[in-house]
Amino acid sequence: MDIEQKQEELIEHFVNKASNFKGSSIASLIGEATSHPSLFAFSEILSVPNVIELQGTEHSIYLNLLRMFAHGTWSEYKRNVSNLPPLAPDQILKLKQLTVLTLAEANKVLPYDVLMQELDVINVRELEDFLINECMYVGIVRGKLDQLQRCFQVQFAAGRDLRPGQLGSMIHTLSDWLSTSDNLLITIQEKIKWADTMSELDKKHKKESDERMEEVKKTLSLKKSQTVSRKTLTSEGMKRCSPNLETTPLGLRSWGVASD
Repeated sequence: MDIEQKQEELIEHFVNKASNFKGSSIASLIGEATSHPSLFAFSEILSVPNVIELQGTEHSIYLNLLRMFAHGTWSEYKRNVSNLPPLAPDQILKLKQLTVLTLAEANKVLPYDVLMQELDVINVRELEDFLINECMYVGIVRGKLDQLQRCFQVQFAAGRDLRPGQLGSMIHTLSDWLSTSDNLLITIQEKIKWADTMSELDKKHKKESDERMEEVKKTLSLKKSQTVSRKTLTSEGMKRCSPNLETTPLGLRSWGVASD
């Protein structure tokens, strides 16, 4: 089963449970969801009315915790730890995995120094083990560890939940992309039309050139025939006009005068 299908099944499972729970039961469910090793999307759970109702209650810190897992990072959790419940080891691991996804959204080359600072990792060996075992093996990222350049080159990263207001920005970006694509398509169509026109002109020019070439060949052939005919006629005329010379026994030449 691929990670996307598994995500869908887990989201549906937790959404259904959240729809039937209230108060402290919702708080426990949030702890379970944020600890699950295969769940990395939480916006659908956040949108469940029973979950939203935690706002302003004694369990509101769990709503804030769920928001942190939907949009936040490990560094953000540490800055707001006083307003959030303590995390279990599985939750810490999950939030660090989500932190890698957030970093990968902005940059496809992640320096080791940045990763170690964001993840509270003390050395390269520990960082690489985390990226391999807890990120790439799980399937949330793919990439290459570059020990020489001390960076992680991201080839794929699973997407996180959209932050509030991020949807509008994404729609604007996609609209700009669509407009650019439309303009590019028009330009390509104009280029194709121009290429077709030039192709037709080339064909016409070639046809005219071929026709002129044939005319030249015919003209040259005709002139050659006429030249050969004139040479033949001249040769025949010379034969007719040449004197009939004969050699007499006395060595004298006779001009073709018959003797009586």
